[in-house]
Amino acid sequence: QVQLVESGGGLVQPGGSLSLSCAASLFRFSTFVLTWYRQAPGKERELVAHIGTAEDATTYADSVKGRFTISRDNTRNTVSLQMNSLKLEDTAVYYCNARTMTESYWGQGTQVTVSS
Repeated sequence: QVQLVESGGGLVQPGGSLSLSCAASLFRFSTFVLTWYRQAPGKERELVAHIGTAEDATTYADSVKGRFTISRDNTRNTVSLQMNSLKLEDTAVYYCNARTMTESYWGQGTQVTVSS
């Protein structure tokens, strides 16, 4: 059974940092494109950061560029999101997604709350 499990969420003050991780029980993990999404209350789910099968193929939402870094470890089947200089508007549930041309899997989400 395929599972994606996010961890690392929590409460942090503005300007602080958090590191999210998503562990995947996926066969041939390295062939999956990995994406972090987030959904704030009352808003649609939005793409935060994306990493292709080549580890240097990354893209970011404009709102997080320069503050967030996505990375993957194909030996551990994990994808991480380092979040620095957090802002109030980064508050959301963060989800990881793994997909190929024929498959797509989601984690259950982890809550990130930025508050003073």
